[in-house]
This record gives sequence, structure tokens and C-alpha cells, in this order.
Amino acid sequence: MDVKDAIVKLREMTGAGMMDCKKAIMEAQGDIKAAQDLLRQRGLDIAKKKSGREAKEGQIVSYIHGGAKLGVMVEINCESDFVARNEEFQRFARDIAMQIAAAHPLYVSSDELPAEEIAKEKAGALQELKGKPANVQEKIIEGRLKKRFEEICLLNQKFIKDDSRTVQDYLTEMIAKIGENIIIRRFVRYELGGDR
Repeated sequence: MDVKDAIVKLREMTGAGMMDCKKAIMEAQGDIKAAQDLLRQRGLDIAKKKSGREAKEGQIVSYIHGGAKLGVMVEINCESDFVARNEEFQRFARDIAMQIAAAHPLYVSSDELPAEEIAKEKAGALQELKGKPANVQEKIIEGRLKKRFEEICLLNQKFIKDDSRTVQDYLTEMIAKIGENIIIRRFVRYELGGDR
């Protein structure tokens, strides 16, 4: 594959700008996977720089799943109304609403989990691990908590449209692509006959 084709393919995969894709392909010496990793890392760096910026604009997006038995409302904030009206931002918001409908998270991030719930999870694991060395217990508990966060925390979940990345990865890529801080603030998921 020549450089031009690699750049086009990388752009299709990531949505990054042509110049960013070209630079990443050159740095990765034509390796598309390595170039994708470079772009992802740059996106993380950009997201970290923007994370402190205030995001008071945005949208509340609703999604009703076929059959009208499941619905989601999610608030996603950005820095400007210009971005809130941007087609890319709106597609992202809809993807997040669909993720919530499909994957049924309970929290946006693990930071929102009540301390009691984490303590309860740890206590349950400790009961099962009695007699094992402390360092082994610690690693197993850490693994169980990570798995639990992937189940109930939106940002930790595998993205339903591409399970090679998490929702957090997708959010980070959007921040880098759009150039503004984006925050998934809160959501509500309704299921006919369900609690939430």
C-alpha cells in the first residue's frame, strides 16, 4: 500500500485530518496500526489539555429504540453552541444515546460509584478469596472491580459500534477532532416495565 492510500485509509478509520494522518503515517513508517496508536495518543494529550475548560453549551439528545419500549435522554456538553449544532457532535451524541440503550450503564464514570458499592464489591470478593496471599487477593479484587466498572460505567464500556475501543476512547477522539472539551454530563434510561 502506498503512502497516499495509507493516509486515506487512516483518515477513514479515525476521522482525523489529512495532515495529521500524513504526519502519523510518516512517523510510523507506513504502519497503519502504529499510526492509529499515535493519533490516539495525541488525542489523549489534546483531551487532557482541554479537560479543564468550561463546557456549558451542548444538547440533550433523546433516543427511542424500535417498538417504543426503551428510551434514553442524555446531556452532552461542549464549549460552544457552534459545536453543539455540528453534525459530528450530533452523531456522537446519538451514538452515546444508543450505547446507553444497548449496554444499560448505571453511571457515567466510575467516579460516580458510591463508596459503599465499591466496598461491598470488595468485601464480597474477599470472602471468596480467603486463604490466598494478600498480593494475589489485591490483584483479583482489582480485576473484578475493573470488570464491574466495564459493566455499569458508560465510559468504561466497550463501544457498541467498535469493541476495540471504549466509550472513553471515543470521547477522547471527539475532543481531539472537534477541538473543544466535551462532557457526557448525565443520562436517564427508561425501559417499559423496568425500574430504569
